[in-house]
Amino acid sequence: MTFVLKIESGIQRAVYLPKNDRNMTFPMPRKMLPFILLGFGFVLIVISIYFILRNQVPQTDLSTVPVKVNVPAPELTLTDIEGVSHALADYRGQVVLVNLWATWCPPCKEEMPTLQAFYDKYKGSGFVIIAINDGESKADVLQFVKDYELTFPVWLDPTYIATEQAFNTLNLPTSFVIDQDGTVRLTWVGGINFRMLEKHVAPLIVE
Repeated sequence: MTFVLKIESGIQRAVYLPKNDRNMTFPMPRKMLPFILLGFGFVLIVISIYFILRNQVPQTDLSTVPVKVNVPAPELTLTDIEGVSHALADYRGQVVLVNLWATWCPPCKEEMPTLQAFYDKYKGSGFVIIAINDGESKADVLQFVKDYELTFPVWLDPTYIATEQAFNTLNLPTSFVIDQDGTVRLTWVGGINFRMLEKHVAPLIVE
């Protein structure tokens, strides 16, 4: 004895299927077919548009559009990877590039060799880079510093709350350039290339 589930007027009920009709199929109502085809067509159109736009939209190099600002540098005190406490105010008289970063951030990784090279060139000219990590463990940060052979100061902010409040941003990487008088002059959202550092930061160092 075979039963099948049949729906009539929105009510489900079990119906006995005679032996001779056990291979019988229940065709889809014709009135539903246009809607199903329309749905498939819509999905295909959306997918096609997505891939077309993904291939056509240019990848903007955000490092080519630094924003010029003129605001006092925030007060911020954190510890470095050696456990020593520092304040941004301690670097008054130097040009400071504050870089907000994380080990899991691809553009952060890409720009680190550039930052190190620029630091090597100008560190004897009243310039310093301070890289503030995005709340990761000290062990992870130390490994990253070792892997990338970083020699500029690296600060830790275990909760990242102080840094977020000081600079009012969650974007990574983001960089702020502070002049000798303690004024934020430039900010970048995204990776930085060496050419842009030479164009926008180097002139501040020699002012």
